[in-house]
Amino acid sequence: MLKVAVIGLGDISKIHIPAIQANPNAELVAVCDINESLKDTVPGVNFYTDYHEMLEKEVLDCVHNCLPHYLHYPVTKACVEKEVHVFQEKPLGLNTEEGQALVKLEEEYSDVKIGVCLQNRYNETFEMLQEMVKRGEYGKITGVKGLVPWFRPKAYYDVKPWRGQMEYAGGGVMINQALHTLDLLQLLGGEIEAIRGTIDQLLDYGIEVEDTASAHIQFKNGAKGLFFSTNANAENASVELEVVLEKGKFNIKDSILTRVTEEGKKVELVEDARLPGSKFYYGASHFKTINQFYNCIAQNTHEYVHAKDALVSIQMIDAIRKSSETKQTIKMEG
Repeated sequence: MLKVAVIGLGDISKIHIPAIQANPNAELVAVCDINESLKDTVPGVNFYTDYHEMLEKEVLDCVHNCLPHYLHYPVTKACVEKEVHVFQEKPLGLNTEEGQALVKLEEEYSDVKIGVCLQNRYNETFEMLQEMVKRGEYGKITGVKGLVPWFRPKAYYDVKPWRGQMEYAGGGVMINQALHTLDLLQLLGGEIEAIRGTIDQLLDYGIEVEDTASAHIQFKNGAKGLFFSTNANAENASVELEVVLEKGKFNIKDSILTRVTEEGKKVELVEDARLPGSKFYYGASHFKTINQFYNCIAQNTHEYVHAKDALVSIQMIDAIRKSSETKQTIKMEG
């Protein structure tokens, strides 16, 4: 039985905690948050306001890092140095430099697992699409497209001001809402040669971070990519992912994978499991991703999203930001 703790009792912890409690091989023994009013959030579980104290007093196998972005690296580092496995929410870090520090930490503590929560990799639609692309039955990939047309009110930033500050968030719509889409684009398209992008603020929210971003991606295999994300839409519309192959076209929208025939007809192939409630757009694969990570801990296997796997999406964000600032195409580092 894995002894598990959660650090950070914000919105995303409400997805993690039920997944932990539903796993027969895990026991949630402690939670931690600086807000003492959250003490009774999880009845029957030890509550701490200092994660250092929790790491000293509790015997833990795994910690879920559900904290704001700027605390991902220092808290994960503290847990790993105590030889406690970490399941960390995205993003990997605030920027490429911090992401590389986590990759180095992963290499130095090779017996300790750092799993990054990029759960959309485990969506049924994406798993099938990725497998079809790998098999090559529809030819080589020629293009990919990722769209994230979402909405965030000013109150979203007002209630948690760190979200609108570069120092604490590391960015806006790219790192907070669209990082999963960037991750999936690079998994499908392959190694990236270069990126040309722009970022902007279409909303008058008085925040530092971008609310809109777009990019053209050049892959080393010759494929082209288009990325667009915004928090300035009227609603949280469906994320869309499209793949164009030499002999076929596929689309994921409204959590359904479809194949577009030569006649333009859409053939439904598979649908994702749905998450009930207002946070449906998180997707329902947190449970699958967390269970997979626990199995890897129990069996000492490595089929989870490592820090090194999660680094590429952070590098893409930094490249888009740098391209927007310099008005130049940015070559991606190897």
